[in-house]
Amino acid sequence: MIYKEFQDLKLSALGLGTMRLPVVDGKDGEIDRDAAREMFDCAMAQGINYYDTAWGYHNGNSELVTGENLSRYPRDSYYLATKFPGYDLANMDKVKEIFEKQLEKCRVDYFDFYLFHNVCEMNIDEYLNPAHGIYDYLMEQKRNGRIRHLGFSAHGSYSVMKRFLEAYGKDMEFCQIQLNYLDWTFQDAKAKVQLLERYQIPVWVMEPLRGGKLASLSKTDEAKLRELRPQEEIPAWAFRFLQSIPSVTMVLSGMSNMEQLQDNIRTYETEQPLNEIEKKTLLEAADRMVRQQSVPCTSCHYCVSHCPQELDIPRLLELYNEHRFTGGGFIAPMVVGTLPEDKRPGACVGCRSCEAVCPQRIRVSEVMADFAAKLK
Repeated sequence: MIYKEFQDLKLSALGLGTMRLPVVDGKDGEIDRDAAREMFDCAMAQGINYYDTAWGYHNGNSELVTGENLSRYPRDSYYLATKFPGYDLANMDKVKEIFEKQLEKCRVDYFDFYLFHNVCEMNIDEYLNPAHGIYDYLMEQKRNGRIRHLGFSAHGSYSVMKRFLEAYGKDMEFCQIQLNYLDWTFQDAKAKVQLLERYQIPVWVMEPLRGGKLASLSKTDEAKLRELRPQEEIPAWAFRFLQSIPSVTMVLSGMSNMEQLQDNIRTYETEQPLNEIEKKTLLEAADRMVRQQSVPCTSCHYCVSHCPQELDIPRLLELYNEHRFTGGGFIAPMVVGTLPEDKRPGACVGCRSCEAVCPQRIRVSEVMADFAAKLK
């Protein structure tokens, strides 16, 4: 197992994420405890020492199962991370109540790592609102030793992350973002990494395989990669890409069965970052994946000045592409939900004025109608 230095700690470069543990009969809230126990035991035996859980994973049962399994090991043999569930605005005034319950569920007296969960467009104002006392309470727990390291995770845009960092960046020790070779440009993850580097904040990675989408590619792209590294399995390319980014310290993979866990452990026996040719080939494959399913907006903004509704059409098309490529998900609905009703896709009146000036000949009115339907 590869290890990375973080302050005075040595963390396994691969961490076990517990959002996708094995379940019974496809029921997300019913974790297969025997299968999960085997996975935790295998992870510990193979040198994984970082375990990531959260209040809402598996309908609240992930913290329970994580605590149940890790409590069988000495407390100093693993590092445990969980998060304050600010993705639900109803929790904003419950930080003390939730934190105490998390300690109980995880069977620990302190958390090695604790995060503001999912900083995004929906909750940034509330996270920054001192009336909730979230920041003050978590900083107090850090001073008391019940939080050893404080950070945040983010699914929000670059501008949202920047706002959060301007307010709390001096106290953030790490940041967890969705990072993989597809989102390097698709979600502008490259700019987010550069932002964190400016703050000298190490990067924690979630969704390294983009929910499994990067576990296999087209036959043509797989053949190109195998010409470069004949022995490398396709999923491993995603991890090798992350090994090529110096600020990446922790890679979390939500492994849902023993085979996935063992495959990833084998990958992390060695560090083999990509060279420039390999990286270029991989990013070109990602670009082809996106272009096959995306509206080709270049954000020229010609459309905006011709829209009688004054919609931010490029941003809406960007969100449409995310929603379409992912096959749903929460990011696009979350962001659109923060917009005024008259600035959402459904506000398009279908006048086609924007289409008359679009260099890419995008049928914007049809896209907006489809987007509005998908969000219902």
